[in-house]
Amino acid sequence: MLARRNRVTSGADYRTIVRRGRRATTGTAVVYATTAPVDSPTRFGFIVSKKVGNAVIRNTVRRRLKAVSAGLLPTVPTGSSVVIRVLPGMEQTAWDTLQGEIASAVTRAVRTS
Repeated sequence: MLARRNRVTSGADYRTIVRRGRRATTGTAVVYATTAPVDSPTRFGFIVSKKVGNAVIRNTVRRRLKAVSAGLLPTVPTGSSVVIRVLPGMEQTAWDTLQGEIASAVTRAVRTS
């Protein structure tokens, strides 16, 4: 579970990260990342549209992404803000594949930002 200080919570922050952030893609997600001063915490946000599925499926996908992101917190530089936009098909992705794809995309997006 991600603590509140490690989550992107405002719509304005989501817009800023998506518009100004560096992008890395996988087959099932698009990852946007920006960096801020080192004294701010690392933050993750998730965009799961209705194209992914009904509410139960969307929430399942979001919970899986939160678990992956919690594991990535120590590896992402402090001050980074990451937004993961889910593409249709992620709900069928195996856990191991999901972890690898998201970790790789987050690393690429953060490295280039």
